Amino acid sequence: MSRSSPVRNSSSRVGGELALIEHIRRRAGDGPATSLRLGIGDDCAILRPRAGQDLLVTTDFSLEGRHFRRDWHTPESIGHRALARGLSDLAAMGARPMAAFLSLGLPRSVAQDADWLDGFLDGLLGLAAQHGVPLAGGDTSESPSEHVLADIVLLGSAPQGRALRRSGARVGDLIYCTGAIGGAAVGLSRLQNKGKDSGRRKQQSQSTSENPHLFPQPRLAAGRALLRRKLATACIDTSDGLSTDLTHLCKASGVNAEVDAARLPLHSLAEQLGAGAALSAALHGGEDYELLFTAKASAKMPRSLGGVAITCIGRIVTKKRNAPPITLIAADGSRSALAPQGWEHLQ
Repeated sequence: MSRSSPVRNSSSRVGGELALIEHIRRRAGDGPATSLRLGIGDDCAILRPRAGQDLLVTTDFSLEGRHFRRDWHTPESIGHRALARGLSDLAAMGARPMAAFLSLGLPRSVAQDADWLDGFLDGLLGLAAQHGVPLAGGDTSESPSEHVLADIVLLGSAPQGRALRRSGARVGDLIYCTGAIGGAAVGLSRLQNKGKDSGRRKQQSQSTSENPHLFPQPRLAAGRALLRRKLATACIDTSDGLSTDLTHLCKASGVNAEVDAARLPLHSLAEQLGAGAALSAALHGGEDYELLFTAKASAKMPRSLGGVAITCIGRIVTKKRNAPPITLIAADGSRSALAPQGWEHLQ
């Protein structure tokens, strides 16, 4: 039986911490045959990377009230999103996932709610199974508040010295984006507008195209294809918004960028907005988890990678003292500075 169709606990209560850990261990199973040699059940997991591979590590918090709300998001969406964030980081570096580690801080009422916990694990383990990522361990604790905290640590591997980075863009490179952008921002806005009347139960039947905020899809296959085919000179994911993430890439590479507004691949949800709102969602919305990358102008770029469309949206230019890091070129040819207006914590 697959992880996405588990045998449910017949009780509505999970029990104490040991019962909670055992419940998660049973749900996680042994996982696919990977670099994982020992998973949940001991003091440490054991992994054995293949020879000639670098080990990549990323971690992501998912905090109730900041990244999700239980009155807006189903437990399936919360679990899916918690893992998708870290998988997108690995995708941006062209890495292959090796193992995931989950630490949960749960209010006692949630920890003993088997329906909520199994829904969360359905979302997380379903996405993990899709990408062959074993859940290898983690930690559990009672939350000091009524908020849920989920921390994901992901390990991945990439050929030694070849992981994609933010710092490789060069003057003359073209800028590309996978998929479509702006949809997650519109999806979040709809949840905010509906509030507690958002219909949590109905979310389970919504497809990614209907609300990509709920179930984002990390572009792991596209990232690995970029690395394998040596196409990308630099890469980052659009977790914080294109304007902010492209600024990160430019700063790391010591370059400036020009973006053609008319070329941006707008998600169908964003296209339903007015022109100004659609552009704002695409540039600043974030949580699309698409890949933003650069490539030499001479590179023969396919129309799609890993089953995802590829769109050229601009170019890398020389960094100049008085020039903005990013210039937005409108459809009429007018130019304006594009300031980073995506997400930033503690601002």
